[in-house]
Amino acid sequence: MATDDYHAITSVLTSLIEAWGQHDAEAYGAQFTIDATYVTYIGTCYSGRPDIVKSHRALFQKFLKGTRLADEITSLRFFGLDTAIVTSRGDTYKSKQPKKLTKVQTYTFVRQEDGQWRIAAFQNTRRKSLMEAVAFKLLPETIPSGSTV
Repeated sequence: MATDDYHAITSVLTSLIEAWGQHDAEAYGAQFTIDATYVTYIGTCYSGRPDIVKSHRALFQKFLKGTRLADEITSLRFFGLDTAIVTSRGDTYKSKQPKKLTKVQTYTFVRQEDGQWRIAAFQNTRRKSLMEAVAFKLLPETIPSGSTV
């Protein structure tokens, strides 16, 4: 993994968070490839940057109005020279950043022909901590390796 690529990808995520905080749907959408796939935690699937921008323009004016985005990378792995997978924990918030991040995100990054890294696919899942704890207690073999349960 090249340090420059790592920084380029984390810079895209920083731009994504800043665009969200400014409720700038165009700047938010610019971090995605033109044909990106975006799956929300409620299961809605958007296809393409125009769909991502249009939906976020509306969301920022209504349901997500006044929110900010928290995101902490838990894993960044490269697959070849032009693909990377980022896993993170995140959440939206209004006043102060939450202590517990309730969602898990997976980003698939690709290096575009212009050399820029952009998000080609995004998946957001709400974490069910109680269900996870019960499953781990009843079936410890399901605890992920390296977990700090």
